Amino acid sequence: MQAAASLPFRAQAVEPLCVTLLEVVRAVGEVTDDDREVVATVLHLLATGQIRLRGNFRGSRAADFS
Repeated sequence: MQAAASLPFRAQAVEPLCVTLLEVVRAVGEVTDDDREVVATVLHLLATGQIRLRGNFRGSRAADFS
């Protein structure tokens, strides 16, 4: 049996979290009082594919908000 360190690395595809824009803004707003940081964080999450919007903004991309 091979040691775990010698096994080839395989990145696992992670499904983005589907949330409403309100849900993600509220969640980020709970950890910062800086509105600019909230906007920057939400845009980053969208741009990197970590979240996908559902509801009224379903299918929107980060570029749609810039």
